[in-house]
Amino acid sequence: MVECEHPVLSVERQCALLGLARSTFYYVSVRDGAEDLALMWLLDEQYTQRPFFGVRRMMQWLQTQGWPVGFKRVRRLLRLMGLEAIYPKPRLSVPAPGHRIYPYLLRNLPIAHPNQVWSTDITYIRMARGFVYLMAIMDWFSRYVLAWRLSITLENDFCLDALDEALRRHGVPEIFNSDQGSQFTSTAFTGCLEDHGVRISMDGRGRAFDNIFIERLWRTVKYEEVYLRDYQSVPHARESLDAYFAFYNEQRPHQALGNITPWERHHARSLS
Repeated sequence: MVECEHPVLSVERQCALLGLARSTFYYVSVRDGAEDLALMWLLDEQYTQRPFFGVRRMMQWLQTQGWPVGFKRVRRLLRLMGLEAIYPKPRLSVPAPGHRIYPYLLRNLPIAHPNQVWSTDITYIRMARGFVYLMAIMDWFSRYVLAWRLSITLENDFCLDALDEALRRHGVPEIFNSDQGSQFTSTAFTGCLEDHGVRISMDGRGRAFDNIFIERLWRTVKYEEVYLRDYQSVPHARESLDAYFAFYNEQRPHQALGNITPWERHHARSLS
C-alpha cells in the first residue's frame, strides 16, 4: 500500500493519509531484523573493499558465504543502506521530482586553495543493533572535514544542520559539489547555498568518480574507526566519531598532502 519510491508522496505523507504510524510501516520482526542486520554488516564490508560490486555480484558473493539470499532482498538492503556500485551506469542518485539539477563544475578545475570547493555525501554506519547515516562536508584542497552529522533517517534536516555549521564556522566556499540525491537537490539545501552566493555543482549521471575525495574519506573512516568499534547506541557512535574526526583533522598525517594533517593544510595560509 505504501510505496517507498512514490514520485510525489513521501512515505511520511502516505502513512498520514492511511492513518498508519510510520514506525509501524518500518517495523520488521526481530528475527528478520537481526538477519537483515547481519547481511547489511557483510554487504557494508564487501562494498568498502569492492565498491564495483552490483546487486547480482553481491548476491552471488553472499551465497558463497552460506547465505541463500535472492536478488530482490539484496537490492532492498543495498537501497536501504544507500549503496550503489561504482561504475558508469545510466542513473546514479535520483533527485526528488521537481528538484533542480545543477551542472558539474569541477572537470579539469585546478584546486588551489581552501574554501575553493566543498563536497558532501552520505554513507551507512553500522551499530551493534541497527544503523545510522553519516553525512560529512569536506574541503577538497585540504581534505579537512568541516562538519558532519548522524541521522536515523534520510530526511534532509541533518544535512541542513551540517551545512549551517560549516558555513558558520569556516566561511563560504566558491563551489559546493554533491550528488543528485534528494537531500542535496532540495529547495532548502540549494537555496541556502544560493543565498550565500555559492556556485552549485552536482555529479553527472553515469560518472561514478566525480566526488571521489569524499568516497575515499568513507573508506578511511570505516577501516580506521567504524569496523574497530561496536557502537551500542547513537550517542555512543556520535561520541566515538567525534573523537575520530578530531584525530583525522588534527593528528593523522595525510599522504596526499605531503604527510601533513588536513588542519595544517587548511589553516596554512592563515598562519603564514
